[in-house]
Amino acid sequence: MSQPFPGPHGASVSGHVPVLRLGEVLLVTLQGDLHDSTAQQLQDDLAQTIVRSGATGVIIDISGVEIVDSFLGRVLAEIAGQTGLLAARTVLVGMRPAVAITLVELGLTLPGVHTALSTEVAMELLRQQAPSSRFGGLRQESQ
Repeated sequence: MSQPFPGPHGASVSGHVPVLRLGEVLLVTLQGDLHDSTAQQLQDDLAQTIVRSGATGVIIDISGVEIVDSFLGRVLAEIAGQTGLLAARTVLVGMRPAVAITLVELGLTLPGVHTALSTEVAMELLRQQAPSSRFGGLRQESQ
């Protein structure tokens, strides 16, 4: 069952952008506009939650985002960069065709971000690509 993961100081992250933990994957759903302070808080919360929980993947659902600008594109690329440095992968889901067109027109390639058409496909993609070990300890694969 999914549950909100506590924020860095034990408080729920729900005051900003909710971060749900689904096993070894964190799920973030963006709705509407993402403001500067909210984006920074999300990046900080995700980084700390990945380290604390040992999550191996982050799924960012942008189906509630109507318009993508260069700021949001940069935020998504930064999140992917941070999660990659923390040995986790980022998958973007729920992209509308207009959003994809806008990203291409803006020249934003979002390095380090994988895409999937649905959360289920993203979960499967992360399961297939799960690292067998992470910095700080080894993971045992189930047989």
